[in-house]
Amino acid sequence: MMKGKIIILSAPSGSGKSSIIARLIDKEDLQLGFSISATSRSPRGEERDGVEYYFLSPEEFDRRVKAGDFVEWEEVYAGTCYGTLRSEVERVVGCGRNLIMDVDVKGGVRLKEIFGDDAISIFIMPPSVEELERRLRGRATDSDDTIRRRLAKAEYELTFAPRYDTVIVNDQLDRAAAETETTIRRFITPSC
Repeated sequence: MMKGKIIILSAPSGSGKSSIIARLIDKEDLQLGFSISATSRSPRGEERDGVEYYFLSPEEFDRRVKAGDFVEWEEVYAGTCYGTLRSEVERVVGCGRNLIMDVDVKGGVRLKEIFGDDAISIFIMPPSVEELERRLRGRATDSDDTIRRRLAKAEYELTFAPRYDTVIVNDQLDRAAAETETTIRRFITPSC
């Protein structure tokens, strides 16, 4: 069976990458499978284990890192780790589907280095830090302190954009989703 390709999407929290993925995942002709990341943080809102993330205790996360279960992982916030389980990559790509991954910026750069030409890295850019703050506050899931930390982190994460294959500004969700879809289609369509 043909091996699928890897699509890496990264962005600061609140930039819209999850909304873009939601619009693309059900387009059957793209043959997308989603990689569920693991995290050492607790669920927020109505998040469910094995759906949005695999929620692991910090001890379990550390044990799995030591066991070599992760393709990549990162301590994204102090005491909070995120990572991509090797089993998730194998599950999707092994059956010939194209793997779409929602990962932090360092993980995205690392995955592109690991998978090379079998992967495309796409950075979803917010139109501005001010708009990013408006979106984060609109979620109503985080405290003011958490939002301040996310915004400080976002400014750092934006410096990674030039290291990605493609940068798409999400100033209007429909347009950004269409541009992301076009970019993915070009990547997964075999050239003769």
